[in-house]
Amino acid sequence: MIPTEFEVLDERFATVGGDSWLERLHTGSRWAEGPVYVPAGRYLAWSDIPNDRMLRWDEMSGAVGPFRQPAGYTNGNTLDREGRLVSCRQGERRVVRTEHDGSITVLAERWQGRRLNSPNDAVVRSDGSLWFTDPNYGITSDYEGVRAEQEIDGCHVYRVDPVTGEVRIVAGDFERPNGLAFSLDETRLYVADTRRGHLRVFDVREDGTLAGGEVFAEGGGRYDGMRLDDQGRVWAAAGKAVHCYAPDGTALGRLHVPEDVANLVFGGLKRNRLFIAATSSLYSLYLNVTGARPVWA
Repeated sequence: MIPTEFEVLDERFATVGGDSWLERLHTGSRWAEGPVYVPAGRYLAWSDIPNDRMLRWDEMSGAVGPFRQPAGYTNGNTLDREGRLVSCRQGERRVVRTEHDGSITVLAERWQGRRLNSPNDAVVRSDGSLWFTDPNYGITSDYEGVRAEQEIDGCHVYRVDPVTGEVRIVAGDFERPNGLAFSLDETRLYVADTRRGHLRVFDVREDGTLAGGEVFAEGGGRYDGMRLDDQGRVWAAAGKAVHCYAPDGTALGRLHVPEDVANLVFGGLKRNRLFIAATSSLYSLYLNVTGARPVWA
């Protein structure tokens, strides 16, 4: 175990605390990503992209074992309104859903007839729409996917209509869009741009389009994944830390981690256990903070 190190940047973060030790649940990944907590099974699954596999940690026994291999070089994962697993498969250049019977449904793989780059992270809104980012990390080499020609000009943020299945670009001015998350009332969408080193925030219109897009936070490094707590604070991965921001963009504090952090998720029975995927390892600690209620709850 590793001593927990909170760094307070704003007095509003002074009351945030939790375990005195950061627990390493597993190590041995090449690049740990996309943790998703599945409450129905009391387990957490996450991606190990270069090894083309997903792993599974059992909350009851603490055992870690294979979840899926090969896994299409899966990156980000989330759950939809019915608790089904939604995964961004970089190697296959598509976003898929695992049905309750184990079968796979393709949700998005092309835009206007052209193959996507390599979907990275996804989030489902309460209206059933799917939103995902599509940088090109999975096609620039064979390390995180399959080297291939880029068919779409640029790396964008997309929305999949819950009724028609239409795949539409909702934000097209990113360099490398990465993690994304909705505000508690779903009227705002936060998106990380890893290449530019900042988080942006958009207003979500009733018709599913976006407006705005100003910089929400910067200065943390190469931002990756993010999640919200039930107070609307944004917890974002960047460098060797999980950074916490107030809804107004103020940097509140940091939780330091021994390795570069890729992504995180709140889980456990009370959603007060933070799981962190960081380079070779999966870490966790209990907090006096509760994660935002998911869309399926």
